[in-house]
Amino acid sequence: MSNLKFYKSEIAKVIQCDPEKIFLYWKGRVALYVFLKSLDLKEGDEVIVPAFTCVVVPNAIIYAGLKPVYVDISSQTYNMDISLVEKAISNRTRVILIQNTFGLSSNIEDMCLLAKKYNLYTIEDCTHGFGGFYNGKPNGSFCDAAFYSTQWNKPFSTGIGGFLVLNNKDILSSLKYFESQKIKPTIFEKYLLGLLLLSRKMLINKYTHRSFVKIYRLLSRTNLIIGSNRGEELNSTILPNEYLKDISNIQVNAGIKSLKKLNRLNRLRKQNALAYTMFLKSENKTYVDESLFANHIFLKYPLLVKNRSKFFEIAQDENISLGDWFLSPLHPIQSDLSLWHYNRDQYPIADGISDQIANLPTEIAQNSRVLKFLKENIDQIN
Repeated sequence: MSNLKFYKSEIAKVIQCDPEKIFLYWKGRVALYVFLKSLDLKEGDEVIVPAFTCVVVPNAIIYAGLKPVYVDISSQTYNMDISLVEKAISNRTRVILIQNTFGLSSNIEDMCLLAKKYNLYTIEDCTHGFGGFYNGKPNGSFCDAAFYSTQWNKPFSTGIGGFLVLNNKDILSSLKYFESQKIKPTIFEKYLLGLLLLSRKMLINKYTHRSFVKIYRLLSRTNLIIGSNRGEELNSTILPNEYLKDISNIQVNAGIKSLKKLNRLNRLRKQNALAYTMFLKSENKTYVDESLFANHIFLKYPLLVKNRSKFFEIAQDENISLGDWFLSPLHPIQSDLSLWHYNRDQYPIADGISDQIANLPTEIAQNSRVLKFLKENIDQIN
């Protein structure tokens, strides 16, 4: 069996699907784009998305000639508020995108019932949720399709990368056409990605992580290295050159190695999340309720703080590594969002949370230092 087929088979074991339903790409956002293009929709048709996501999601929608329509989120789940979804459906709506934010899946059955009522397609954004379950079924099992990311800080990593799982066989022939249009990564791109993967393994630790992330983001935004976000993805809605790109053997080999750690990491993520919930609950602060744990892998643990800049400065001084998802309702864009059809005033919950949120680490073997840090700075936490 080739490494490519073996990689698909290992992914399929986790998602509990046929490996032939899996389609691999250079980045996860490309999977969303290919799915939307395969539906043969009309220019300006609408896709409902949460008003709290990464900018690459509305980008993929706009690249496909469609329009993102946002729905505000629940302050408990950070996913779309189910009570608001039906109000967002118009005669141009064609797709509902169901996101599992930070690894939490919620209200999927109700979303799918709404989609069936209005004859809409559905796709799960599982970029945070690979390896997790919703009501006993693997994330990605419920909709016409699901897309996943294997970027640096996702449930398992290939540096950059992602894939689509297609559950609706009626779309298969159209999707295969776009499969045939994928371009291959260049030798230089593969070499550079391999170098980044090696550097991460050899040089990154709890002391160097934050500095590495800052430098990496700066270089990727200026297109000086292969990054999660190219510069044009952050300041334009024009389809970048060479967007529809295939996966490389470098990513496949990295994915095979990384998948071996998935179960251990997901157990550790939940273990640390429970400790954070118990602590925050005891201090009467905002926490993720235990009732949500069965459907949550806790790729990130959300923490609401009073002054995020100050909180990050304190954390950096104490070598506590915090995540910054979502600095903005369309992360990481902090300027005008109108280019992506987003008006902050229309989504007060998403906008308010994006001003307060930080992420606690969940993959660390010992979180006692983090808990101590939280206790010493409890007055900074909402």
